[in-house]
Amino acid sequence: MRPGFGGSAIPVGIDVQVESIDSISEVNMDFTMTLYLRHYWKDERLSFPSRNNQSRTFDSRLVKKIWVPDVFFVHSKRSFIHDTTMENIMLRVYPDGNILYSVRVTVTALCSMDFSSFPLDTQNCSLELESYAYNENDLMLYWKNGNDSLRTDEIVLSQFFIEHFHASSGLAFYSSTGWYNRLFINFILRRHIFFFMLQTYFPTMLMVVLSWVSFWIDRRAVPARVSLGITTVLTMSTIITGVSSSMPQVSYVKAVDIYLWTSFLFVFLSVIEYAAVNYCTTLEEMRKMKRGKIPSTYNASQAMAFDGCFHDNDIELTPFPRMAPTLTSDPLTSPPQSPDIRPIEGTRLRRQRSLRENVDLLVSNSYMIDSYSRLAFPLSYLLFNIIYWSLYS
Repeated sequence: MRPGFGGSAIPVGIDVQVESIDSISEVNMDFTMTLYLRHYWKDERLSFPSRNNQSRTFDSRLVKKIWVPDVFFVHSKRSFIHDTTMENIMLRVYPDGNILYSVRVTVTALCSMDFSSFPLDTQNCSLELESYAYNENDLMLYWKNGNDSLRTDEIVLSQFFIEHFHASSGLAFYSSTGWYNRLFINFILRRHIFFFMLQTYFPTMLMVVLSWVSFWIDRRAVPARVSLGITTVLTMSTIITGVSSSMPQVSYVKAVDIYLWTSFLFVFLSVIEYAAVNYCTTLEEMRKMKRGKIPSTYNASQAMAFDGCFHDNDIELTPFPRMAPTLTSDPLTSPPQSPDIRPIEGTRLRRQRSLRENVDLLVSNSYMIDSYSRLAFPLSYLLFNIIYWSLYS
């Protein structure tokens, strides 16, 4: 039985030294920690006389014969006490009955992670300790030295930087058994972004920029522009699949999803842009064929089979007719102007084009789509990056 059975609750002090954080899994949403868990309490039944007031130390064989606190880890998935070469348990008894009970344990516990800002996220995890059988009326858990009860070695993680370790305490209520003292080991993890910059962000940026190269390729070079567009689309799909396979299947959108799918949209729109350019070019050539500006013996598809390119200078275009004089038809019959009289400058009224006229102008000058895209796509992607990194950095 516990010391002081039938009386007030026995106080049990706790201090923890974290040896290492072995792993952090985003897929399983858990972490693995190795620590030294030390218990302090007083049991006068184990007091003994001593002339020099020296304590006595025992191993795990005595632990099975006396009462020890039944502390367990809340939300623990797996845990074990190290047993190489013997069980890593130490029991130290002082002459006045004070006891130090220390174990070296590795525990895998749940950490509820929020990936809405992944990989620019910060996670707050905690390891919780509690007595399993004794509620607050029988056993009182507390941090022995307050905030100094939690000590850590120098811990270096591959993907995270530990911002802060701190201890806290509280109460947990169970409807059938009552209130229990609960201790918390809290630590804040901030993810290193450099790994994801190399593996995800930089390749994505390069694929988007590579898709813009098609805007500088001749619009009749169909094999070159189509193959470039399909290659960038497939590469973006591979990057998205690789990132998704290493993440848990959450029901909300992550920050990396926003960046990848927006970049994928830019790549996809570059392919759609060439489809529009090719369609307008085809309509332009059909109109010129009807007007007789292209020789009927000219085979555009046969010419493209050789060099993959068909230029406008291969077509003889009739020049625009010159505009007639606005004031008089014959400048020789007009009366001479006196040197002190200045000519009257007229203003030309320009009618605003309708939507259909603008579309016809764009169809007849399909090269303008590429010209506008060379400026619109980079500026839009730059604006997206500024907004994205401002929100999540």
